[in-house]
This record gives sequence, C-alpha cells and structure tokens, in this order.
Amino acid sequence: MKKTASLILSSLAVLLLVSCSGGGGFKKTKSGILYKIISDGKGITAQQGQFLKIHVVQNLRTGTKDSLLGTSYDAIPIYLPVDSMAPSYNPGEVFTMLRKGDSAQIIMEVDSLMRQGGNLPPFMSKNDKLVIGIKVLDVMSDEDRAKDQASSEQAFQEVMKQRETAQLDKDIATIESYLSGKNITAQRTGKGTFVEILSQGDGPVADSGKLVSIRYTGQVINGDYFDSNIDSTKQFQPHPMEPFEFVSGSQGAIEGMLEGIQKFRKGSKGNMYIPSALGYGANPRPGGPIKANDNLMFYIEVVDVKDLPRQPGR
Repeated sequence: MKKTASLILSSLAVLLLVSCSGGGGFKKTKSGILYKIISDGKGITAQQGQFLKIHVVQNLRTGTKDSLLGTSYDAIPIYLPVDSMAPSYNPGEVFTMLRKGDSAQIIMEVDSLMRQGGNLPPFMSKNDKLVIGIKVLDVMSDEDRAKDQASSEQAFQEVMKQRETAQLDKDIATIESYLSGKNITAQRTGKGTFVEILSQGDGPVADSGKLVSIRYTGQVINGDYFDSNIDSTKQFQPHPMEPFEFVSGSQGAIEGMLEGIQKFRKGSKGNMYIPSALGYGANPRPGGPIKANDNLMFYIEVVDVKDLPRQPGR
C-alpha cells in the first residue's frame, strides 16, 4: 500500500511540474495542439487498436493561473483507444506517440474547441487554455484492457467502501457530539440517521414501501439553510412550495431520509440528523451550499402516508 501511494504521489508530482511549466520543448500536431512528451524511450509504443491505461490531471489555465478541473488519481485509471485516425484537434492525436511509462502535457485552446462546437462549461472563456497532464501506466490489447479495467473497478469499489465506512463513523461521532451539546434526545436508526420526534401523529406509520408526502426545511448542521417547501426564503434555488413525495425505504430521497422517515407517522413533526455518508457525501452539487462531507439536519412535517397506486395489470 505504501509503495503504491508513493508511486501515485511521485507520478502526480511529475504531472503537476509539467503542467505548471511554461518553458519550451513543445511541439504541435497538424491541427495545432501543443504537446510535450517526457520519455526514456524504453517503454512499449502504443499501436493502432491498442489501449492506453493512463492517469490524467486536467487544469484550466486563465492567464498564468492554473485551476484544477479534475484528476483520475482519486479514482481509477482511464482506458483510451489508440486511433491514428483520431478527430482533428483531439488529444487522441498524441496517443500514437506515447510509450508505457511516458508523461505528457497537452495544451488546447478553448477558443479552438468552441469553434469546433465543443459543449464546454460556461465558466470557460475563449482566451483560456485546457492543460492536460497524462501518465501512461500501460499499453495493452483490448482483451487485456477489459480484464484490467474490471480488476481496477473492483479494487476501487473496495477502497470506496472503506472510505464510506470511515466517513460514516466520523459523521456519527460528530452528530452525537452535536446532539449532546444541545441536550437533544434522538433515536438512531440502523445505518446512522438520528431522529428527534417533536410531536408524534396518530396516522399511519411511514413504513418502507409507503408513499410519503412531507414538508421540510433542510440545513447544514451548524450552518446555512439550503432548501425548504415551508419557507421560500430558505431555498437556495426557488421552486414551488408543494409537498415533497417519495417512497419510504426505497427511492426518491437521500438514503438517510429514506431510513429516518420510517420513525414518523402521518401528522408527525420532528428533526432528522443525517450523516454526510447517507446524504450527499463527498460529491454534492458544485456551487451549492452543501459542501463535501457536510452532515445535514431536516425539520419535517409528515403531510400524508398512503399505499402506492396499483400498477395496471396487477
């Protein structure tokens, strides 16, 4: 594990060094893409029909400032086909020049991408540059690629499970500390949502599989409000004030709410304290008030609990 982590860090350091350099050594493809390859000339050269197994770091360069857009180093490698007939002004133009073990930097003008009709994010302007750092981990056949990719995905899923378990444990400890500090008595559900019933209704229980309608106000614990269908001033993005419907224990809401709602009845009012791992996790919607690994609190009023409509033919 330590050896793998060291390899990743050293590879990333090379890419970042290349990405931030503004020196010479660049060449141009026929379509005008700037590229620079760092190679010892010993690795297997990529051939038509093969696949590159790579890690990628993407930056947006505005003037002299680079802003990170994304990296594959926190996920799994990317597998891309080598095609000598790659479309014009496409990173694939460089792939046939790469060997196993190479590092490369590719610089593309956003203006050129726009002229080609590229579907680009609105924050990119025509004077920006897209800077792509590549580390070639391997060159392989399609058959080997399929096996290797499946193995990488399985290993990544195991890593993600470990991360989620560790984050959930951390979230629960944080929520328990918050509740204790506020002298709040709440019941913990099986996975880790905490439910505080303020007044229990006398209607049907919101059991798993029931169609539930609620009014709610959501906020980050100890933080900002982000949504409500009770008070429009607490909405981050305006929307109608109608009740929110979902299927208890099944679908239509975040995992923590799907579980926590089962402690409520029609007419109940209460609060849910939801761990980030059962909410929006490490990847909430960009630009919103919910940040990575934010624990959430929802005030909830259960408007209705009923059976799902029967499907035709059943």
